[in-house]
Amino acid sequence: MCVMLPSRRTTLLSAALLAASAVTPAAAARADGGSAARRRLTVPGAERQQLSRHDDLTTGALTGTPYTDPADWAGLTAQGTRNPSGVPGLQIDGYFPGTSRLNTNHGWNHDAQFVLRLPDDWNGKLVVTGAPGVRKQYSMDVIVSDWVLAQGYAFAATDKGNCGPDFYTDGERPGDAIVEWNRRTTQLTRAAKAVLAQYYGHAPRRTYMTGISNSGYLTRWQLENHPELYDGGVDWEGPLWRADGPNLLTFLPTAVARRLGRAGDEDMYTAGFARGSEFLWPYHEKVYWGLTQKIYRAELDPGYDPACPGASAGTTAEQIFAPCPSDAGYDYAARPRRVHDAVARIALTGRIGKPMITLHGTLDALLPITVQSDVYARMIADRGRSRLHRYYRIEGGNHVDSLYDAHLDRLRPMLPCYRSAFTALTAWVERHEEPPASGTVPRPRTGDLAVTGSLT
Repeated sequence: MCVMLPSRRTTLLSAALLAASAVTPAAAARADGGSAARRRLTVPGAERQQLSRHDDLTTGALTGTPYTDPADWAGLTAQGTRNPSGVPGLQIDGYFPGTSRLNTNHGWNHDAQFVLRLPDDWNGKLVVTGAPGVRKQYSMDVIVSDWVLAQGYAFAATDKGNCGPDFYTDGERPGDAIVEWNRRTTQLTRAAKAVLAQYYGHAPRRTYMTGISNSGYLTRWQLENHPELYDGGVDWEGPLWRADGPNLLTFLPTAVARRLGRAGDEDMYTAGFARGSEFLWPYHEKVYWGLTQKIYRAELDPGYDPACPGASAGTTAEQIFAPCPSDAGYDYAARPRRVHDAVARIALTGRIGKPMITLHGTLDALLPITVQSDVYARMIADRGRSRLHRYYRIEGGNHVDSLYDAHLDRLRPMLPCYRSAFTALTAWVERHEEPPASGTVPRPRTGDLAVTGSLT
């Protein structure tokens, strides 16, 4: 689920003191990137759009400018991660109409924000993603945008229409905020295709959906419900929502109960948490379990404890990460039909319509693999769609790669495997090269695991 709130927010210099990279005559001529072409660009449906020209669209060059936000992507990678740079092109920031005001990027205080990046040397393809957890539109800059831009892909990302630990305050009915995530992703995909047609003279030949955690869920949902928009996708540990369970509300209460001294290790194993992941539990009980349970329960079952979290998950880090004591006794199966109906609004079916690769770490201590992606893979098989799916269980993988640096001997970063999976997906779609069979990918015992990874 990747709540992944940074411990402190990076301070950005005033936009008045910063600008996009200077436009040289050569740069302006690349990919019809001159000012006249930019003036003709319109993001369909956008209420606001802001165009900027950059000699390098990658994160290393944009850090310290208003065109990325380190707080969005903090904590997602291992320290040894290496990213490409030197990709000139055009960036479009903006937002679609909406009523919520949780996203403060650019000082706009407006949700439904998006970013589009159009490289000069375009390969004719588009990658679409969304924010993991409750982060914002720049969250995927380090783990997806830099890498795909360097290969020539155009890139589009959305904040999903609401963000932050108070995301559940958006909408009128239980489930509305998450329903909007899927709608905003579809909206951005269609708009991005139209923008590329305007800018380059033709629509993308291929469009791929991808993401980690909540944006992995977006990938699953889009390939189930709008396969006509995409050629394939890579789902990196997307959460599973099912009205009858399992879902986050069926196993996280046990983790909350353990934090409060009301459950033991055997209860955790029964709930789905992996034996061998115990060394990760102290960190997760401080950062993930309580917060994740209370805000998603508030979104889908606000009547359970209206006072917790109430109108806000908190204003200090201590308040935000603290669990609701009542959640330790939460019993999803016993909750009224209306709660299960709310989950049904966002539920997955396994009926994917385009090729998809799923990755999930065996030591994921937020979304336990046995009650999440293992179940989803069976759902896909039950729908007769296994021919469109590959599922790789990554031995030693955790929910976020940043914990690798504290446990070099027990974890492995997932990002290298993700990049290998994306390469395998495009070969599968474009050249009909079958990916390796689904299975468990063993953890290498040697080598720089922050850089290398494969699906075998």
